[in-house]
Amino acid sequence: MNDATVHRRRAGFAGAVERLIHAWALLGGALLLLVVLMNVVSVVGAAIWVPFPGDFEMTEVGVAVAAFAFLPYCQLTDSNVTADIFTAGASRRWIARFRLLASVVALLFGALLLWRMFAGMESQREYGYTTTILQLPIWLAFIPILISLALLVAAALISINDAGRAARADG
Repeated sequence: MNDATVHRRRAGFAGAVERLIHAWALLGGALLLLVVLMNVVSVVGAAIWVPFPGDFEMTEVGVAVAAFAFLPYCQLTDSNVTADIFTAGASRRWIARFRLLASVVALLFGALLLWRMFAGMESQREYGYTTTILQLPIWLAFIPILISLALLVAAALISINDAGRAARADG
C-alpha cells in the first residue's frame, strides 16, 4: 500500500476495529517496556540486593503476550516483513494480487492459531499447569494471546477487503 492508503482512517466497523488494534498494539508496547524495566531492576538488584523471584517467568509471559499483540497491527498496516526484491518489477495489479493472497494466508493462519491456542488454553486450565516459581496459572497468559489472534483475524479480513479493492481498481 502507498502512504496515503496506510494513513487513511477507516470508517464504520472497520474503523472501530482499526482503533482497537492500534490501542492493543500500544498496550503490547507498554507491556514490553514494563518487562524491560523489570529486567533492569532485576539485573541491578542482583548486584546490589537479591533479585526478586519469578522475573524470568514474567519475562517469558510478557514477551509472548507483547509479540502477539503486535501481529494484528502489522497485518492491518501492511508492516509485515516482505521480500520486495521479488516484486520490484511487478505491476501494481500483481502486487495487489500478492497482497490479497498474503491477507488470505494471514486469515487462515490466524484462524488456525486461534482455534488451536484456545484448545491449548483449555488443556492448560484443565490440568492446572502453573509457572514453577510464582505458581501463576499458565492458561491466564492465553487470554490476551487469544484476543490478539481474534484481532489478527479481523485485521486480515479488513486487509483482504482493502487488497481486493486495490486489485480491482488497478485492473
